[in-house]
Amino acid sequence: MPAEWEPHHATWIGWPHKASDWPGKIGPIPWVYGEIVRKLTPGEIVRILVTGVSHERQARRVLERAGVDLACVQFFRIPTDRGWTRDFGPLFVRRTPPRPELAVARFRFTGWAKYPDWKKDDQVAERVAKRLGLRVFRARAGERDVVLEGGSIDVNGRGTLLTTEECLLDSEVQVRNPGLSRAELERALRDYLGVTNVLWLAKGIAGDDTHGHVDDLCRFIDPRTVVLCNEADSRDVNYRALQENRERLEGMRLEDGSKIEVVALPLPAPLYFDGQRLPASYANFYIANGAVLVPTFNDPNDRTALGLLAELFSDRPVVGIHAVDLVWGLGTLHCLTQQEPAVSRKP
Repeated sequence: MPAEWEPHHATWIGWPHKASDWPGKIGPIPWVYGEIVRKLTPGEIVRILVTGVSHERQARRVLERAGVDLACVQFFRIPTDRGWTRDFGPLFVRRTPPRPELAVARFRFTGWAKYPDWKKDDQVAERVAKRLGLRVFRARAGERDVVLEGGSIDVNGRGTLLTTEECLLDSEVQVRNPGLSRAELERALRDYLGVTNVLWLAKGIAGDDTHGHVDDLCRFIDPRTVVLCNEADSRDVNYRALQENRERLEGMRLEDGSKIEVVALPLPAPLYFDGQRLPASYANFYIANGAVLVPTFNDPNDRTALGLLAELFSDRPVVGIHAVDLVWGLGTLHCLTQQEPAVSRKP
């Protein structure tokens, strides 16, 4: 599985349609998507999942009014339950020269082991692979399929993968693979994503409906460097868990035995809506060909986070996307996007 910063052929998103994901706030959401597509299309194709003809028309109207060049947009009429494409969309893997080829590692999706409506989303990866003419490798552990959401992992494209025990190993809450051991999961990640080194952090951030996705917590920004969310307020519920994750990372090694460079990324102040804490995190950024899109929250730390990431990503602009409405859906930019790598590593 290539790193996210390697050249893309396209970005996949699922156009929003489930109003209950943003209770009472669905109105502005398509316009946020429109802004995301507008920022992505100068650098790559955007492939949009729509449920049918009328849904596509709705998307086209928003994109046209947002000033998007529709020549850079492709629509795929594939039914979905929701729009969180990171978690149910195809995980693309690549074979290197002399015979470069893309394929899809097909993990199961079960609604984060929490929601009942997931069967359409579970079919998306295979349907996309069929439309693109790609081979599918069905992720198995023995005789059983392996459940995995894309937001629960992050890779450096050189063999190392980050994930959390809270998400993949919890035996009581939102259990994805009941009875599957750490060793069996690591073997599946090695067999189907080509990684050689799995690093386990502990817990994710407060408010995370997924129970510990790493893409709200810690992200690779190059093969040797991660940004890790940092909470300065010792009274905050995130403080102790983030300190533990930092201690773990300091003792971990990359695939070649070298230490990981850890850069502290601030969190916005706790964000609540209707009494519920939301998983607001700058770590949920998305690395595209032409820009790094970063969620912002009308918070003083917006400027700090954008400045820090701009220093780290010197090869492409860092762009803030207003995400206060979006995060009411309990996810932001990385959660709704999925990269399709270019067949070659070279641009």
